[in-house]
Amino acid sequence: MKRRLFIAAAATATLLPTLFGRIGTAQTSEQKATLPVSRSDDEWRELLSAEEYDVLRREGTEAPGSSPLNHEKRAGTYTCAGCGQPLFRSDTKYDSGTGWPSFFAAIDGAVATKTDYKLIWPRTEYHCSRCGGHQGHIFKDGPEPTGLRYCNNGVALKFIPAGD
Repeated sequence: MKRRLFIAAAATATLLPTLFGRIGTAQTSEQKATLPVSRSDDEWRELLSAEEYDVLRREGTEAPGSSPLNHEKRAGTYTCAGCGQPLFRSDTKYDSGTGWPSFFAAIDGAVATKTDYKLIWPRTEYHCSRCGGHQGHIFKDGPEPTGLRYCNNGVALKFIPAGD
């Protein structure tokens, strides 16, 4: 019986955002005005693929294991797919085993955070500090030296190899 209760609770937590809409995804015009890169919703829809739009502008999540960036091993920089701002250096990337590109540190000033309650308990969401594009969540189970895991949606990133 306990297992059924757990499964029902997990399913409910997963379905709540779908049933009631995503919480906290809308930005006020005042918030948009403070971002260095600001576009209308229609402009973002034109600029981004449907999947990029869902993740970057609606705080969606791509399927685990779906990003080719999971296997990227070259030296370079990971930038925001929305505005091109550099977010992570390749020397901070590691294989977390989660199915999403993971990093233990972001470039100083490149990301901003907020508290996300979409799965009931609070999580730290991070987004691009230039355009506000949703990237992923930060967890405290990463490697040294920071102990952090920036769990990123691959579709929200572009990889620029060193020397390009």
